[in-house]
Amino acid sequence: MIDIKVPPVGESISEVTLLKWTKADGAWVERDEVIAELESEKATFEINAEQAGLLRHGAAEGDTIQIGDVVAQIDETASRPEGAAPEPEAAAAPKAPAPSAPSQAPVTAVSNEVKATPVAAAIIADKKVDVGTIRPSGAGGKILKDDVLQALSQPGKIAFPAAGLHTRTVRRERMSNLRKTISRRLVESKNTTAMLTTFNEVDMSRIMDIRSKFKDKFKEQHGVNLGFMSFFAKACAIALGEWPSVNAFIDGDEIVYHEYADISIAVSTPRGLTVPVMRNVESMSMADVEKTVVTLAGKARDNKLTLEELTGGTFTITNGGVFGSLMSTPIINLPQSAILGMHKIQERPMAVNGQVVIRPMMYLALSYDHRIIDGRESVSFLVRVKELLEQPELLLFGKDPVKTLLEV
Repeated sequence: MIDIKVPPVGESISEVTLLKWTKADGAWVERDEVIAELESEKATFEINAEQAGLLRHGAAEGDTIQIGDVVAQIDETASRPEGAAPEPEAAAAPKAPAPSAPSQAPVTAVSNEVKATPVAAAIIADKKVDVGTIRPSGAGGKILKDDVLQALSQPGKIAFPAAGLHTRTVRRERMSNLRKTISRRLVESKNTTAMLTTFNEVDMSRIMDIRSKFKDKFKEQHGVNLGFMSFFAKACAIALGEWPSVNAFIDGDEIVYHEYADISIAVSTPRGLTVPVMRNVESMSMADVEKTVVTLAGKARDNKLTLEELTGGTFTITNGGVFGSLMSTPIINLPQSAILGMHKIQERPMAVNGQVVIRPMMYLALSYDHRIIDGRESVSFLVRVKELLEQPELLLFGKDPVKTLLEV
């Protein structure tokens, strides 16, 4: 028998939670095949089979396991069962999959994202039923005919997804290590920092014009969409260089300053909030930022972030606007000293040169640790970010080209 042990996953981490088995107990596994997913207080990771053989589970899903404990065993002396794939080096080239019969085109206006039987879909389209009012009862959350009829017979009454009408169900669920860590760090941040928040607003007209004009060319050239994050990340990188205390943190009785901008970006996932880090943003191009954001966000959603990608940031940007937030006070991401909150872009009447005009505006919020960052520094930092966003040409090298030319 070969013991599969929980590997070390970082300093100060002594235990992990077994999220799920990807191979059943007693199943045949190949060498290097993923057999389970585990979660530490900072990230999720996979463990692999060290040899081919029969898998024996040593723990149940949801169990807490110490680092170095045996989580599974593999019987490498067992005979390969009939029907199991041959050894990888002896495997023949895979055959191309046979083309599947074309599926019948849908005849309703129901979105392909809605899982429903053909009859149910037809009724939904015909009666224009809001799928949010339907409680699916089919396998895998599929909507059946009776589900639609039930919704039609109870207009204006919406059942919770996991319950029916008039239920009083209460559900308890054990907190994951990641959620416990988020909880602990948020309370720690509130209790150990002298946190204040300063606000400003930015006119997003220029950035939106640039995106509209160059988005197609940008994607063609770089293979990634031109989003808002690259503008904000580059603006913050420049402002962080000009206001070093915003890019610093307290370590005991010392202040640690950083001569680089490692900017963390808050990413919401089904398992909770993660904050992966973009390294040396001051040295990245706009395309580099957008590519990095896509890569980190994808890894976060798939629980593939490494410990290195989650540690070491010097400043954080969080975007509540994607969920519709108009204004908020973000909490500092320890041990950092400041965090910038982006919000929803909303058209508002603004006074410009004595005239009322409609402009796409966004509120910005900078939460900061007043122990290290004074009011002048925090406000000046946010004003500088506003200036860089409203005049994107300044992002090129941080200065007004005309003023630079005139040396004024």
